[in-house]
Amino acid sequence: MAQKNTDEKKGRGRPRAYDPDAALQQALGVFWNTGYAAASLDSIATAAGMNRPSLYAAFGDKHALYIKALEQYWKTAAAAMQAALADSSLSLREALLRFYEGQLSIYFSGDGQPRGCFAIGTATTESVEDPEIRAILAHLLNKLDADLEQRLRVAVEAGELKANADPAALAVLSSALLHSISIRARAGVPRAELSELARNAVEVICS
Repeated sequence: MAQKNTDEKKGRGRPRAYDPDAALQQALGVFWNTGYAAASLDSIATAAGMNRPSLYAAFGDKHALYIKALEQYWKTAAAAMQAALADSSLSLREALLRFYEGQLSIYFSGDGQPRGCFAIGTATTESVEDPEIRAILAHLLNKLDADLEQRLRVAVEAGELKANADPAALAVLSSALLHSISIRARAGVPRAELSELARNAVEVICS
């Protein structure tokens, strides 16, 4: 029995000294606050509570780490979007307002520092010369447009919008509003003003 316990302990190996999800979230925060170019591996490792070799072994180089952070961010943002757009109990007006407020909660989630959208704030800059980031960003934006268009088509079928309304065009308009809100948040516009902007725009979209 003693031999079995010893063998079991040997087979388990040493536990990880870090939480990968927490470390990735810390890295995301550094990229979000400083941008990709200004974020150093030393600053990311410090924030994640890891040394550089451990960081590299867990996530790869800085570029690979950024890609993982971008994907992680979008999972969070998309979950909030779907919670609003897929709720059949909400009218279109209510769904869109919840959609924008959900993203505003993310944009203002920094420690007293409005950061806007992580993808818009960081990936747009890097996408100019980085084909991989550009492709990911384009995919995310297209997915956002598609999700909004689907919800708007439901609204047309339900009679909430005019029968001749163009869901595809309204979807692009709705997503463009979100991008503008993100940029304005990062520029320091108060959340209350951005909420009012969203409310006014939703009235136009739903009219």
